[in-house]
Amino acid sequence: MSPHRPRGESVLADRIPRGGVARDIAVLMTCHNRRGRTLAAISSMHAQTGLPAGTRCTVHLVDAGSADGTADAVRAAFPDTDVVTVGADVYWGAGTRIAAARADPEAHVLWLNDDVILEPGALAALLRTAGPLERPAVVVGAMRSSDGTRTTYSGYRLVRDRLRPPTLERIEPDSKHAKRCDSCNGNAVLVTAPARRVLGDLDPAFPHRMGDNDYGLRALRAGIPLLLAPGHLGTCDDNSAAVRGTSAEPGIGVRTALRRLVSVREMPPAPWWRYCRRHLGLWAPLVFCSPYVKTVLQCTSLRTDP
Repeated sequence: MSPHRPRGESVLADRIPRGGVARDIAVLMTCHNRRGRTLAAISSMHAQTGLPAGTRCTVHLVDAGSADGTADAVRAAFPDTDVVTVGADVYWGAGTRIAAARADPEAHVLWLNDDVILEPGALAALLRTAGPLERPAVVVGAMRSSDGTRTTYSGYRLVRDRLRPPTLERIEPDSKHAKRCDSCNGNAVLVTAPARRVLGDLDPAFPHRMGDNDYGLRALRAGIPLLLAPGHLGTCDDNSAAVRGTSAEPGIGVRTALRRLVSVREMPPAPWWRYCRRHLGLWAPLVFCSPYVKTVLQCTSLRTDP
């Protein structure tokens, strides 16, 4: 490896033939206490094949106060990874913004969750779907469950009905063709540099959830193509089914459920109101209140808080 390579440039660049149009891609990741998964995700990034000549990748990892040695393990296994450790109070949205601030501001960026295992041709598929990288585009990679039975994360279609609030409906990827979508999950998303210049990075109003949905809807409003790449580009199990420690855990009281619901992990009121007001029009107040009211009703129907 050349000693003159800039800090953070991935060894993936060594596998790419020289020449052609350079494509600088900054891979933005956030992790917390998932050492094995994080290492596997970065390994899958290094194993990418079929990339255009001249592609250069940098991996920027924000370690949110991991106590399991994640940061040191990544530095040892992938010494060219740009690793920065921050507090445990930094979640996905804020971590992705920190990673973006450390990246080349003119680079295309790939949001990559630390529990995603990319298929070897995933990045090449995202680049092909984006088309000419001189144009604005946001490209989403659909994820499947580890048992291969279902789609877990993908793009979304915005469904409008005069009698009901707008909703996001998940799109199943086509095996051969890209699909237009209106929003996305942020598990594996390529944002071209021209799109980034228009949209910026994730809105700091969303420290964890909702930032990816907001970004997709802002791209839609700005007229920037939001595309779902063909096929499933990786595996990532759906974490929404886990209820232990969440507001949906059975047997907890109203106060406990609401405390969990308004935490940064779930539906903190300020970001949630920003999202509703920005994207839901006249329906915003009703949709904003609904998760809190629903949680209270569900808890009180089962038990009362001591």
